[in-house]
Amino acid sequence: MKAVSTTAASLTLNIDGQDLSCRAGETILEVARENGIAIPTLCWLEGLSLWGGCRLCLVEIAGSPKLHAACATVCTEGLHVTTNSPRLTHYRRMIVEMLLSERNHVCSVCVSNGHCELQSLAQKLGVDHVALPYRFPKLAVDNSHDLFRMDHNRCILCTRCVRVCAEVEGAHTKDVKGRGILAAIIQDLDQPWGESKTCTNCGKCVNICPTGALTHRGTAVGEMVKKQEFLPYLTLMRGCGK
Repeated sequence: MKAVSTTAASLTLNIDGQDLSCRAGETILEVARENGIAIPTLCWLEGLSLWGGCRLCLVEIAGSPKLHAACATVCTEGLHVTTNSPRLTHYRRMIVEMLLSERNHVCSVCVSNGHCELQSLAQKLGVDHVALPYRFPKLAVDNSHDLFRMDHNRCILCTRCVRVCAEVEGAHTKDVKGRGILAAIIQDLDQPWGESKTCTNCGKCVNICPTGALTHRGTAVGEMVKKQEFLPYLTLMRGCGK
């Protein structure tokens, strides 16, 4: 348990029965991770701006009938938070099932098999089947780039790639077109990745993708291991220069 500070900027809250201290402006997710309390996420990643789209980090707050996204809820004094309950498990399982049914996630032939955040989360939540009807959309695989591959069948629209490209690399190559289940990641003005004039070939988008949607060309089943350590390091170094 973190020692409770007496400074004016310090707050005290309770997460899963633990009295914890935090700095003003910190979110529930940040405080939970600092204290070793696991809250599942897919769209959130340290070093990127807040998106709050996957809703897997939903938590219960005493006195509130609705669920709150831990990544977007700033801590207040005396807050009582529950991160794990039958209600939360039910909603998280439902979200994962919806993600699995929306696209074509076939783990046995995926290059990220065994190294996929969606797959790992499904295992932790006990999702061994999907009760929803599969959509089986006919989506393209963009092999036009010399180094990388984009498989829309495995994309969960977390927008990590969009944010890292804009906020860290500064290229603004990727964006999202369409709405709802018809949304898709695009390059520039919806052209093949290999024809992009703004892509710097840095590979940051590939390494922070949580699934097998963005991968290196030439990887076989189970070979695609993502390296995300660079992101918090780059963010820290940039902050030190301010």
